[in-house]
Amino acid sequence: MDKKALKRTVAIIVAAILVVDQVVKLLVKTHMQIGQDIPVIGDWFHLHFIENMGFAFGATFGGVAGKYFLTLFRIAASGFLIWLIAKYIREGQRRSLILCLSLILAGAIGNIIDSCFYGLIFSESYYSVATLFPPEGGYAPFLQGRVVDMFYFPLFEFDWPAWMPLLGGKHFEFFSAIFNVADSAVTIGVAWLLIDQLFIASKHSLSTKQKNTTEEN
Repeated sequence: MDKKALKRTVAIIVAAILVVDQVVKLLVKTHMQIGQDIPVIGDWFHLHFIENMGFAFGATFGGVAGKYFLTLFRIAASGFLIWLIAKYIREGQRRSLILCLSLILAGAIGNIIDSCFYGLIFSESYYSVATLFPPEGGYAPFLQGRVVDMFYFPLFEFDWPAWMPLLGGKHFEFFSAIFNVADSAVTIGVAWLLIDQLFIASKHSLSTKQKNTTEEN
């Protein structure tokens, strides 16, 4: 794949993920209240609407200041990823590496949009379905919006036997995390990056060395 085609592929991947991510979030935000649950496939796939400040698994840190820091950090990290992807394309780096970084970039931007703008353009979702562009203004200032999550896969659950140390009697649910399309893109991209670096990169490096040795001889 030539450099122009690779640039188009990266742009298509990022744009497609962002469009799907934002369309799903807008539909959830304008049709569901926080905490509302809609079973989709049996008991193991639900749409369950929650919002969080953008930390992993809904954690919070540092209040308003922490939220500003997180959003600004994500913006800076996304800018770095854009620069890195462009650099790798210019250098002719492996397509696999560039594409997995593109997934991470798309996911990061998807959640940045929520954090930057959703507080400005939506009303609250706690007591009624949110209104887009409410006349009284949004629920939070710039950079203080909450990230919309909705995909919930409680595949199975059970209680640990009482005799087990530490875990005895506690309830276990797999998979309890609630996430969105952007989160999925980041997770797939990071997993792909790890596989790429552990297996593909070493083979590529070995192949390149062998090719250079052959050419020298």
